[in-house]
Amino acid sequence: MLKLMRNFYAGGAFFLAATLLASPCVYAQGASTTEGESCNNQAFLARQQAYENGTVTADSPVHICGTVIGVKKRVQHTRSGRHGYFYVLIAPHVSIRIVSGLERMNAPSWPWVRKGDSVDIVGRYYYDSARSQGVDWTHHGTGREWHTPGYIIVNGKKYQ
Repeated sequence: MLKLMRNFYAGGAFFLAATLLASPCVYAQGASTTEGESCNNQAFLARQQAYENGTVTADSPVHICGTVIGVKKRVQHTRSGRHGYFYVLIAPHVSIRIVSGLERMNAPSWPWVRKGDSVDIVGRYYYDSARSQGVDWTHHGTGREWHTPGYIIVNGKKYQ
C-alpha cells in the first residue's frame, strides 16, 4: 500500500513521491554516516515512517543511495546561502528531495548532477510534514546544531 506524500515538478515532468506502508515500523537507530559504511535505504524508510507516525521528531543522520529522477536547475537563494535541489528515487515509487549547500561544497557550478546519475548521500533527514521533508547538510561542514559531516557521491565522484 502507498501513502501519498507529494507531487513535485522537476525537469519537465511530474513525479509522485510516496511512502511504503507496511506493518508498524520501528525507528531504525544509528544511521550509517561514515564514508566506509554503505547506504541503508531500508533504515531510512523505517525512520521516515516513524516521523509520519509521530514517534520520532528530531532530525536524523542518514546514508541513502539511489538514482536521480529530477534536478531543479535554478539555484535558490535563502538566508543560509545558495542551494541546489534534486530528487532521488530510493525505492520503487519512493523519492526524496536532496538539498545541496552550494557555498559549502567543493563542487563545480550547479547543476553538477543530472537525471539518471547514481548517487550516494550522507546528510541530515528533516521532516517538517509529509509535504516538507528532505535531506540537507550534505556537505563536509558542521554547525552548532548539526555535528555530522555529509557528502554526495555522484557516479563515483565525491562532493563535500
